[in-house]
Amino acid sequence: MAVDTPSQSVVKAAGDSVARGRSRGTGKPRRAAKKRSLSTHWYAWAMVAPVTVVIAVIIGYPLVRGVYLSLTNANERNVARSIGVNEIPATYEFVGLDNYADAITGSQFLATLGWTILWTVSCVAITFVLGLSLANVLNRRIAGRSVYRMLLILPWAVPGFVSVFAWRFLYNQDNGLLNQILAGGGIDAVPWLNDPTWAKFSVILVNVWLGIPFMMVALLGGLQSIPGELYEAAEMDGANAWQRFRHITMPGLSSVSTTVILLSTIWTFNMFPVIFLLTRGGPGEATQILVTQAYKFSFEISPRDFAQSSTWGVLILVLLMIFAAIYQRVLRKQGEVW
Repeated sequence: MAVDTPSQSVVKAAGDSVARGRSRGTGKPRRAAKKRSLSTHWYAWAMVAPVTVVIAVIIGYPLVRGVYLSLTNANERNVARSIGVNEIPATYEFVGLDNYADAITGSQFLATLGWTILWTVSCVAITFVLGLSLANVLNRRIAGRSVYRMLLILPWAVPGFVSVFAWRFLYNQDNGLLNQILAGGGIDAVPWLNDPTWAKFSVILVNVWLGIPFMMVALLGGLQSIPGELYEAAEMDGANAWQRFRHITMPGLSSVSTTVILLSTIWTFNMFPVIFLLTRGGPGEATQILVTQAYKFSFEISPRDFAQSSTWGVLILVLLMIFAAIYQRVLRKQGEVW
């Protein structure tokens, strides 16, 4: 039979005492800790409070309002409005999940969702590959590297709507620079924005051009954080360029890549300016993505359908939240395997 030494007895007694103290009242220490934190860091809470209020007003209220309208049949004719001095009250009704059922089962939503996914995947994949390639080039010691960096960041520095209007001029079928260059080579004019297939190609090209600078700068920062000693050791061990890229560069960029792909996917999924300013969803509905279609419901059709627009907006939010959750879960599993 084992006998505890005096030191072991003291340790066990102390542990039992602590356990009894915790079991008697776990709530009191927590409340006391919260009070100490509040009294010690009150200034931090005071500084954060205005920002929290502003975010709640700017983001929280419209979000809650949008969810509420998506559960009604609100449109331009039955919402509260003023005509002269007369105030007309709202007459729209609560319809529950009918709008969601109509949207999900309708062919318009599914067709628009399909093109939105294709548009997002294409833009993010091409932007990531080109951004990574340019980041690798600029990470090396080459002549004029600073000039190249400045030129490649230029699309990011120019306001987005200015860039889109410039591309719209280039795409002009009759007088655009691109078709003039093709005409000089004896090639017929291309209907860049008037043909559904060419219009999809055109909007993807513009969005990739706008997205490369962000991707390149973020990945370049990640590349510069990888120790050069790893490449030197791998080269001494006989690893070729592809092996160094696969086993050093890509694992070293995993955290940065995760962030930029997630952000780029969310931004591209909701990239309203490129689609709206370049094609307005045309020709027909060929380039209409979910967010531009939601805008169309609220501002371009008659009567304006606020309920349907809100429904599509909520569905966009849900889809992005599902994607973010699945994406993080997959990456977490991969991290456990590695």
